Amino acid sequence: MKKAADLIINFRWLIIALFFGITILFAAFIPKTEIEPDLKEMLPPNMPSRINTERIDELFGGTEMIMVLIDADDVLKPETLKRVKKIAKEMNKIKGVDKVLSLFDLKNIYGEYGAMIVDPAVKRIPGSAEEVEILREDLKTNDLVYGSVVSRDFTLTAIIALLKSGVSDEFMVEQIKELIKKNPGPEETMIGGLPNTRSQVSEYIKKDMRLLMPIGLLIMLIFLYLCFRELRGIILPAVVVVMSIIFSMGLIPMLGWKIHVITVILPVILIAVANDYGIHLIAKYQEYNIPGNDYSAKELSRKIFQSLGKPVLFTGLTSMAGLLCLSGHALVPAKQLGLLAAAGIVFALTASLLLIPALNSFLPKSKPVIGEKPGAGKKYVIERMLEYFGNLVSKNPKAIIIGAIVIALVVSAGIFFIVIDTDPNKYFAEKTQVRRAAQLIDKNLGGSHTISIVYKGDIKDPGIMNKIDQAERIAGGYPDVGYTTSIARVIRQMSRALNDKGEQWYDRIPDNRNAIAQYFELYAMSGDSEDFEKLVDFPYEHALLTARINTASTRIMDQVVDNINTVVKDDQDVLLVGGFGLILIEVADLLVRGQFISLSLAVFVVGLMLMILFRSVAAGLISAIPLALSMIILFGLMGIFGIELNTATALLSSIMIGVGIDYTIHFLWRYREERRNGLSAAAGVKKTLTTTGRGIVFNALSVVIGFIVLLISNFMPVKFFGFLVIVSILSCLGGALVLIPAICIVFKPKFLERR
Repeated sequence: MKKAADLIINFRWLIIALFFGITILFAAFIPKTEIEPDLKEMLPPNMPSRINTERIDELFGGTEMIMVLIDADDVLKPETLKRVKKIAKEMNKIKGVDKVLSLFDLKNIYGEYGAMIVDPAVKRIPGSAEEVEILREDLKTNDLVYGSVVSRDFTLTAIIALLKSGVSDEFMVEQIKELIKKNPGPEETMIGGLPNTRSQVSEYIKKDMRLLMPIGLLIMLIFLYLCFRELRGIILPAVVVVMSIIFSMGLIPMLGWKIHVITVILPVILIAVANDYGIHLIAKYQEYNIPGNDYSAKELSRKIFQSLGKPVLFTGLTSMAGLLCLSGHALVPAKQLGLLAAAGIVFALTASLLLIPALNSFLPKSKPVIGEKPGAGKKYVIERMLEYFGNLVSKNPKAIIIGAIVIALVVSAGIFFIVIDTDPNKYFAEKTQVRRAAQLIDKNLGGSHTISIVYKGDIKDPGIMNKIDQAERIAGGYPDVGYTTSIARVIRQMSRALNDKGEQWYDRIPDNRNAIAQYFELYAMSGDSEDFEKLVDFPYEHALLTARINTASTRIMDQVVDNINTVVKDDQDVLLVGGFGLILIEVADLLVRGQFISLSLAVFVVGLMLMILFRSVAAGLISAIPLALSMIILFGLMGIFGIELNTATALLSSIMIGVGIDYTIHFLWRYREERRNGLSAAAGVKKTLTTTGRGIVFNALSVVIGFIVLLISNFMPVKFFGFLVIVSILSCLGGALVLIPAICIVFKPKFLERR
């Protein structure tokens, strides 16, 4: 390490120029960064649910919808209906709208004198209370609107725009907002649907990127000042952090990637973690720069590199390894985040080991900081706290180990209550309009998530039509399916119009192809065959059955899909099963699988690196103890507090392992030195805690302070992520300061003993 330290000092100008040059180069790419709000893009392109859903969109011209929700005491009041009619009419004129579904656009199919009549569901606006009640009763018998675009209690109605493929979410949401603004009313009006959700996600990503990084940097600067109380302790780590953020963010457009919801965590990860290595170097600098020392600035830079070069290098590599293990995740943004954060950590680690000593060698020596307050006669809080821990562990090592086991067992009960949730509406707080709109749709209009089944064959054949009808009846019978649509439902509505109640074919599918074909022809005489374009293609070779699920619970959606798959699995006429609900279920499966893979990989890789560093198998096993305890506490608290495993919280374990192991490494490295210098186990623990323990505490607190900024994020999963990181890092710190020292005293591992 001495030769490496000499090279850094000898080539310090070159090192400084190289790092600043790289930073400027990557900064030039940041303005080219794009945002990706679509949850579907989180899936690999070859995932079945994504392929099937995209194929369904191709067959039926796009199935995405945006809707205006009007909430009132009674939506059948003439004033409200006039507003609905005007909004629906103007919505049809918006570029990118393929079709509008509303009380004035959907049809009422009924019979009159033996003929089929097709009128709008609301043919004219009622002029009296009696006419309102007549309309209410008519709508209750209309399967095409009742429970679909108007709630069963008539307090909510929807004006739905079916969109063409490739329409911009931001453009469409802006057009709908303008439309609502032009047509004001006393009713509460909201926008619902996935395009609006994605648009809000995109807007919130921009807000988080503008908000979190500046506040995080400010908090970090204040923290560094409180820790070191000198300018170099603020500037040098901060320079490394900013440069590593620029490097990682510049990589995103360079690699052709985009910013997803969880990518907003990237700058915060680097703010929290990238200054750790600089913190240890500055802490060591202050440890050497005590009153009466005669080292020059260059000599101090050499000494801190020689002393901490190897442990800092390994802590950086373990952090990088933990983050890289996210590459085993199947979710695309999780994989990308792991690679981007790992690249930022490598840059920060390299800059800390090379750039900080190079810059530090130019700075004049500062006044000594470590020691007692002038005239106070008392040590600083952290120093007194570390001395207390040293005495506590030395006197009660066995009690500490037993206490840790008991805590782990108690908290572990919460693991059995962990819930998986991938609903994008849960990105938003309970009181936001996006969340409220989704809740209203789920409660009153059938549901906001869909499962779609495509049938292929001669759709006019009674055999296939009856299969569609039977599958729809079964799906509609599930308590969590709020509404179903299919061409079979329309045929049954036609049969009710052409047959009197009590007759053989009333509300039934005809038993021959010609009768079904005749139904379509009769409809075309009074209505428009394009009314069915989202249910059946015009060659009548493909038909779409859609079940809308009225809950966001991934577990319940999984049950519904399993039941539907059981119904259609042996049906040769079923071509595809897709829909956004299926995508959410597959994302949930990927979360669990990715959690298991990344966690197992991180434990194995980090444990292996510890074994190599200390040349001992026991080192890897002992270092895993505080990590295991932290993971138990982490997942236990998630279950206890009802925090879901989602796209953000699923990243926790790998990040925690990569970052949390640092404290154990620094403790064991210094403890081994003290033991080899002749100190007893108890004395070695005390000396380690009162020296290196200071850097460990600063390191952990810097991570906590860095991640605390996530608590003000606009996204609920990101807020929960921030809270859980703080808890897990503090538990890792407790393990390094209390549990590991107790294990060292009780078991005296051979790899840490005197030679």
